[in-house]
Amino acid sequence: MTQDIEPALIRPITPAGPEAVLRDMPFARFLGVKLALAGDELTAHLPYAPHLIGNPMIPALHGGVIGAFMEITAMAQLALSEKIDHLPKPIDVSVQYLRSGKPVETFARAIVNRVGKTVANVEVQAWQELRGEPIATLQAHFLVAPAA
Repeated sequence: MTQDIEPALIRPITPAGPEAVLRDMPFARFLGVKLALAGDELTAHLPYAPHLIGNPMIPALHGGVIGAFMEITAMAQLALSEKIDHLPKPIDVSVQYLRSGKPVETFARAIVNRVGKTVANVEVQAWQELRGEPIATLQAHFLVAPAA
């Protein structure tokens, strides 16, 4: 774990919470994404696995893995903070890759900036060793209104 998360404060998410996002997304299970609450803040954890490497020469995590991990984090945070019972649908997603993702565990946290009747704006930061040195960020809009 990183120095930003005190193990005594971490508790698993209840099955009715954002882990429903993980159950409903086979790719999240494939990646091995885990969720934990530290106080009232949701932290997503992506354990390192060899199948997540995109460039074996460096080696570096695949950019799509990092982007998908942050998108899953945003959806789980929306499920937690807005108590929605369905998967939010991405409208637009913008990922900024800041550093190479090393073959180590990765963490992410999302901030819900605004939630309207139909659309939510969320940003996510992903980091590895130090939270102050993110490897990538994400800005996204999600459709939160239930399907008619």
